[in-house]
Amino acid sequence: MMISSSPESAAVHRRERGKRITRAALTRFVAVSLAAAAAGVCTVDSADADTPKRSHAEVLDLGIHNDQYAATDLGPAGPSLGDMDVYSGGVIRDGRTVGRGGGSCQVVHVDGGKLTTQCLLTIELEGGSLTMQSLGVSGTKTLDMAITGGTGVYRDVRGSARYWDIATPNEKLRAEILH
Repeated sequence: MMISSSPESAAVHRRERGKRITRAALTRFVAVSLAAAAAGVCTVDSADADTPKRSHAEVLDLGIHNDQYAATDLGPAGPSLGDMDVYSGGVIRDGRTVGRGGGSCQVVHVDGGKLTTQCLLTIELEGGSLTMQSLGVSGTKTLDMAITGGTGVYRDVRGSARYWDIATPNEKLRAEILH
């Protein structure tokens, strides 16, 4: 028995085969896309679980009243590597004491009369403490510090703080805190 095929039936077979291949490719594409989308949702959900939904900024404008101070002169007499200033005092807002703070600055570089210090400060407020750190250079009018963390309501914060009128009765602090 001999089967003959006409050009029309061969074209029909090719179209049908093409449709099957296209359907299979489309099915694979949809399956892969759905799997990728599901994986993306899981990734986004798990990433969101570790980060705060919204962060907000808090600005603290405070006065500083230093009540204790000590200068430690290490090594050769006069300014030298390792010398340290240590201080503590009250934190003032609207004329009343709202906390306390303290810290130290240690000389880490000497260039003639110019001293660079590594400073570490902590202030305690009603909701917790804030820690700050920076390098400072003698003779500057301001000191900008990184807020490196804290405790209580400040446990996961970051931000910056600026001190000015340092070591005067008018010493001020402005902290810009990101929660």
